[in-house]
Amino acid sequence: MMRFTAQSNQLSNEFLKRFALTTAQFDVLIQIKTYAPITQCQLAEKVTVTQGGMSRMLARLEKEGLIERKQNWKTKAISLTAKGEQMIDAATPSQLHFQSSFFEDVLTDEEMKTLYKVVTKLEKHSQEKKLPQA
Repeated sequence: MMRFTAQSNQLSNEFLKRFALTTAQFDVLIQIKTYAPITQCQLAEKVTVTQGGMSRMLARLEKEGLIERKQNWKTKAISLTAKGEQMIDAATPSQLHFQSSFFEDVLTDEEMKTLYKVVTKLEKHSQEKKLPQA
C-alpha cells in the first residue's frame, strides 16, 4: 500500500504541475475550501503536513494570492481568495478523474467494492488501535 501511495502521489505531483500545485498544496486548498474559515491548527489536523511545513506552505499560498489569513482575536482564520477558488475549482475535476483512473482502469466494480470494504475496515481499526505497553 505504501508503494502504491508513493507512486500515485508522485504521478499526482506531475499531473498537478499543470495547475502549478503539488498534491500537498491541493489537499490544503481543498480542506480550506471545505472548512473555511479554518485555523492553522485545525488545518494541520486534517492534512499530513507538519506544523512547520504548514506555516511555510501557507506563507507561500498567501504570497501567490490563493489564500488569505485574517486575525480573529487570538487566531488567524484562513480562507481562499477568489484566485484560490478559481484555481481549486479548475484543478479538482481533473485531479479527481486522474485519481479515480488508478482504480477504474484496472479494478472491476466488485473489486472496487471489496477494496472499499477492506480499506474502511483497516482505517477504523487503526483509529481504535492502542499502542502496546512498553
